[in-house]
Amino acid sequence: MSSVAGANDDPGSQATFAPLRNPIFRSIWLATQVSSLGWLMQTVAISWLMATISASDLMVALVQASSNLPAFILSVFAGALADNFSRRRVMFAGRCLMAVASAMLTALVAMGFVDPWMILGFSFLIACGGALNDPAWQASVGDMVERRDVPAAVTLLSVGFNTVRTVGPALGGIVVASFGLLAAFTVTTLSYVVPLVTIWRCKWEVRSSPLPRESMRTAIYDGVRFTAMSSEIKVAIARGTLFGLASIAILALLPLVVRDQLGGGPLAYGALMAGFGTGAVIAGIANGMFRRSLSQERLMTLACVACAACSISLALTSSIAVAAVALALGGAGWVTAWSGIGVNVQLASPRWVVGRTISIYYASIYGGIATGSWVWGTVAQNHSLPWALEGSAGALLLVAAAGVLFPLRERLESEPDPLDEFNAPAVALNLKPRSGPIVVKIEYLIAEKNVEAFLGLMRERRHVHSRVGARHWTLQRNLQKPVQWIETFRTPTWTDYLRLNHRLTTADKKLDERILHLQEGGRRSQITLWIERPTGPARVVEQSTSYFPGH
Repeated sequence: MSSVAGANDDPGSQATFAPLRNPIFRSIWLATQVSSLGWLMQTVAISWLMATISASDLMVALVQASSNLPAFILSVFAGALADNFSRRRVMFAGRCLMAVASAMLTALVAMGFVDPWMILGFSFLIACGGALNDPAWQASVGDMVERRDVPAAVTLLSVGFNTVRTVGPALGGIVVASFGLLAAFTVTTLSYVVPLVTIWRCKWEVRSSPLPRESMRTAIYDGVRFTAMSSEIKVAIARGTLFGLASIAILALLPLVVRDQLGGGPLAYGALMAGFGTGAVIAGIANGMFRRSLSQERLMTLACVACAACSISLALTSSIAVAAVALALGGAGWVTAWSGIGVNVQLASPRWVVGRTISIYYASIYGGIATGSWVWGTVAQNHSLPWALEGSAGALLLVAAAGVLFPLRERLESEPDPLDEFNAPAVALNLKPRSGPIVVKIEYLIAEKNVEAFLGLMRERRHVHSRVGARHWTLQRNLQKPVQWIETFRTPTWTDYLRLNHRLTTADKKLDERILHLQEGGRRSQITLWIERPTGPARVVEQSTSYFPGH
């Protein structure tokens, strides 16, 4: 929850476990499962500890909020880091934070300092490390495995986590019941060290850019701008956010279901979480078959219905066996929804921005999850636990119905990689990388008979250039010479102009050729570059060496 397989690949060839043939992906994936196992044990320990030391239903539900809120707050920043710095180092830094925060929590529990707000604080801090690590890890998938294997790799991320979900909570319940909370927190801390060692030892090749890093503000702006211009990413984010808000009641309120309705303890809680994970694993393994036979929108609808059935069952049952079956159904719906939406976001994201689109997706869905935890916890506290679960079921059915207005797109191919080949034009001024703003003017000569076709292509061109960084795009027609048209756009700096051209793909270049065929006499467009200059008081002009990569 990086770039992806081509359109014409046989889906049957994309076996779920194919990416595990890659030794680097396999090593980090396996280490991540060890860490996830510890995290699930820690979640059981924290949730059960909170349920025993606090009489507030809201405080219990806020455990889920504290572990998901950092992704909402930090993911966009983390995604910009992942696209501008070494993803391996960003992953390492995030894992370090998780290990240190977990070690501090373990030490405080060992000394007997157990306070509800302290627990929430350290849960939040551990989740901050995860929020830093996750976008870089997800974006690195496309760097590690072959393009045709990326959809399977994305599914494996969900399958792996939900595989350990089948044993992690149960193991956590056993450890807490048999050896105490301190043992569970200690094992978790040790599990967080495993990915640190693995990431330190593993190195993988990443295509480097000849251009300087973007500033964080520009990187975040470009990521948000690209996401805002991609209708399919926006739909995926909206549906994912609503699904997270509605469905999180299942996990957020499960400790209360076990304590108040089922009369169980930590072992029962762990066993029910294992039931949830079992359903998720089965659905994850069958994901490839589901995707071949059903559309993504149909899968999303079925996932919402499955989770709604789970919520209703939990609201009405007093049987652990019935609750376990219901949770298996909910787990299947959970992984089906998240893996499908996650693949959609990755398929629609080119490599240069994938870390940021994933991070914006994470920020939105985890914001929804954190909000849902608070909403359903408040409903349970102020009304009743069954009311909260029934409300969750109703909300899930509304999320399914939203597909009528905002359906998920069935995308079969990934965004193509940029050509990353551009020789800067010669200019007569000495420019610094940060010189600007740069104004680009492109002249076209279009006969009257070709105007409608030209305007259609220019609408495409506006979308293409705007999503890779062009600002204030306009198209103007000469009133005195109607065959003359001028396309104009700006970039903040000279480096941003170079970066824009490095992001264009083969398909974008073909659009230029289609426009060329409409010009009078087949002449090429005339491009002129300008730099804006203020007309205020004179200032000292800094001299610098020209910056022309490849020139």
